[in-house]
Amino acid sequence: MDKVVLITGGSRGIGAATALLAARHGYAVAVNYTANSLAADEVVRQIRQAGGQAMAVQADVADEAQVVAMFEKIDAKFGRLSALVNNAGVVDRTARVDEMTLARLQRMFGINVFGSFLCAREAVRRMSTRHGGGGGAIVNVSSVAAKLGGPGQYADYAAAKGAIDTFTVGLAKEVATEGIRVNAVRPGIIETEIHASGGLPDRAREMAPLVPMQRAGSAAEVAEAIVWLLGDGASYTTGSLLDVAGGR
Repeated sequence: MDKVVLITGGSRGIGAATALLAARHGYAVAVNYTANSLAADEVVRQIRQAGGQAMAVQADVADEAQVVAMFEKIDAKFGRLSALVNNAGVVDRTARVDEMTLARLQRMFGINVFGSFLCAREAVRRMSTRHGGGGGAIVNVSSVAAKLGGPGQYADYAAAKGAIDTFTVGLAKEVATEGIRVNAVRPGIIETEIHASGGLPDRAREMAPLVPMQRAGSAAEVAEAIVWLLGDGASYTTGSLLDVAGGR
């Protein structure tokens, strides 16, 4: 297949919106999930019902063996990968740094940072002309928290996303002559389930007045930016950090 994309954390929120939009743009979509197989299967069902191609693939991106196995399953089903969206990520309960445990930090960086590195590694091994690939595109999902710092709430999350920003720029330069473009989107306050998982289900509504556009964004709006960065329309764009944050 000419266009194959893996979307980590693709069963809900920004990941699910991106999966559906990518399918409409002609990608065969691998929808990664960690535990919620029903949600992933529903995304796959919607894509197939609309005439697209999709598969659900389970893996904890913080586990190297699971990441390697996931890519091998995609190889077998769809062939060589041409696009990756590093979307899988977590937040935790609000806390100051002096309240954070090592276990919390290991989980935060294991999924949000190490997982992105591992998936990018496997993608580069398949996409890079250095490895016999035909090129491709990687989009990392960062956050405006990377420049705001997340004080008193999510400094660890913000720091992890800061690492993603630096990783994006470094990897983009590393593989720029190998047919691979690497960019990041930095969503702001977006209406997704991630706020509830951090114990603040109403956070998007409560934070809206702080946004210059005076509203939260939608997962679909972020997906539009991601899919654009994956496509030929962004052929001269690499190493860029695109804020999708209503001006925040």
